[in-house]
Amino acid sequence: MLATALFVTYQASREYFGFMTSKQMSKGMPPPPRVVSVATTVMCMGMTVFSHFYRGKIGTLLAVASFALLVLQVVANKRPKFAQLASSLFGLFYCGWLPSFWLKLRNLALPAPDTPAAAFLTGITGWPTTVGLVAVLTAVAVIIAADTGAYFVGKSLGRTKLTDISPKKTVEGAAGGMAAAVATALGSWALFGWPGSPLAAVVLGVMVFFSSLFGDLIESIMKRDAGMKDSGDLIPGHGGLLDRFDSYIFSGAVTYFFSVFVLPFLNALHGPGGLSAAVSAGLAPLGA
Repeated sequence: MLATALFVTYQASREYFGFMTSKQMSKGMPPPPRVVSVATTVMCMGMTVFSHFYRGKIGTLLAVASFALLVLQVVANKRPKFAQLASSLFGLFYCGWLPSFWLKLRNLALPAPDTPAAAFLTGITGWPTTVGLVAVLTAVAVIIAADTGAYFVGKSLGRTKLTDISPKKTVEGAAGGMAAAVATALGSWALFGWPGSPLAAVVLGVMVFFSSLFGDLIESIMKRDAGMKDSGDLIPGHGGLLDRFDSYIFSGAVTYFFSVFVLPFLNALHGPGGLSAAVSAGLAPLGA
């Protein structure tokens, strides 16, 4: 998974700075110097490696990398613009920090509930079926289901435009995507016993649906401002990597947040102690 994450981080960073250096984007916001874009790409890949080997403890690394990037901007530019500083920091956040949450999620080492599906998964992969593995597979399946449901429902029933950012998206399509996302999360609960209850599965489905939807919309904003139809030409006929993976950028972080904060809260809410126990369970990771 590390090799895949490194490739995604590298390519996403290249395409992101392709947006920043486009002629249309450059009219209103001068792009950062090339040395800064290269340094940002290297830092993004470094975050991925650090997140893998140090189990995702990268909060301090993000702060230090951000400071180093700002220093480099000041040194490399005679008259740096605030827009250049902001675009570089957003690149570090968007292409490095956010994707690293997929590794943080995968590294959740608690064993998953012992179900026939979990045993089958262990048999075909040779890996222990952990909460991290099930969470990654569930999140990916939910995103695919959301995209598929939104496409087919929107194509057949779509009438009401959802937003001007992406004119082809409809309210009906979004509703279909959310329904498909929730159904898939419930399917994961039925197969793997994760997340811990039907309510938790519904919450997960809704959260991942919105993270995938807004990930798509945010990339659309960047493409529009850059005057580009696609983020690149990595995949013939389908554009760049960000065109295919924009729905995943925020979803890893959202699924990790659900797994570490929201799920303990929901589980405790139904147990002894009720709301007070749930609040304690939800806040417990902050003290770790």
